[in-house]
This record gives sequence, structure tokens and C-alpha cells, in this order.
Amino acid sequence: MRTTNLAATVRLYHLDSDIEGGAAETLFYGTLDEAMRIAAEQPEEVQEGLYLATDNDVVAYLDLIGG
Repeated sequence: MRTTNLAATVRLYHLDSDIEGGAAETLFYGTLDEAMRIAAEQPEEVQEGLYLATDNDVVAYLDLIGG
């Protein structure tokens, strides 16, 4: 993820791969710091489908935290 500033604006979303074609549900739009807190509160099965998007990159939540 190129943007590492905790105040950077990100979109936290869950990509549900169980639905044919996948479905993205936005959980939060705001600072990276707050998005990371919200993501950490999600159950493990949800965390597996979480992604953070900035204006120039997308990264899986578990990849970002090294999980």
C-alpha cells in the first residue's frame, strides 16, 4: 500500500466471494487509522474478505497486517 499516513482517506470494504461474481460492501469510508480499528473488530471470517482502498492502491487487510 503506497499510502501509509494514518490520516489518509480510505474505503474499507468486504468482498463476499460466496456470491457469484463477488459483491463488495463498504463498511467504512474515512481515515486509515479508524478503518484499521474497525477491521480489527471484525470476526476472522469477515477479515479474510476485507480490503482497504486509497486513491492509488488496494490491499487486503490481512496482507497489510501480515496475517
